Amino acid sequence: MYLVSDSFAHLAWIPEAFAFGKHHATDHFTFAGNRNPHLRWGDVPAATKSFAVLCYDDDVPSRGDDVNQEGKVVPADLPRVRFWHWILLDVPADVRQIAAGAFADGVTPHGKPADHGPYGTPGINDYTGWFAGAEGMKGQYYGYDGPAPPWNDSRVHAYRFEVLALDVVTTGMHGSFDGAKAWAALDAHVLDKATHVGLYAINPAARAAHAATLA
Repeated sequence: MYLVSDSFAHLAWIPEAFAFGKHHATDHFTFAGNRNPHLRWGDVPAATKSFAVLCYDDDVPSRGDDVNQEGKVVPADLPRVRFWHWILLDVPADVRQIAAGAFADGVTPHGKPADHGPYGTPGINDYTGWFAGAEGMKGQYYGYDGPAPPWNDSRVHAYRFEVLALDVVTTGMHGSFDGAKAWAALDAHVLDKATHVGLYAINPAARAAHAATLA
């Protein structure tokens, strides 16, 4: 099974059009395009009855003391945890690609509703918890919301987009389920999966340091 994207190459930078946030010269952070990227997959198992589409980041700081704080830097060696950006279940078995912007096109304060996409069953991503205390943003964030790593993080984040071929038409999940619950429900039904990884950082210093390692 394979997974590719017209939006960015495997292990390449994710364009700001598909990110939730981007660098701002004076304010450090501003909203970005927040479109879901194009995804296309194939060579799926014959027994596939549906797909799940996931996106998560395993490079999120485990401690928030220094996150987005003026005059501070989140060290690269700080232990990291997972942050879910997209959980989409019950994608029909005849679907082989998702168009860019089909499930998200711009930042939606308070989150998109559960029925916003053309098909499938979305879970809530982890912006739901991140914005829980922010009056102008709090809500349930269903579907895709893209990268917005801390603007002072010294680590480049890797975003894993995965398409899982499943042996069930539906997982039976509904309501405000999160990534952990979806992961547990999917585990016994995965026939095969494919992964496409994109890189992103808001901190210009982190981008420059990464570029230097490739020079």
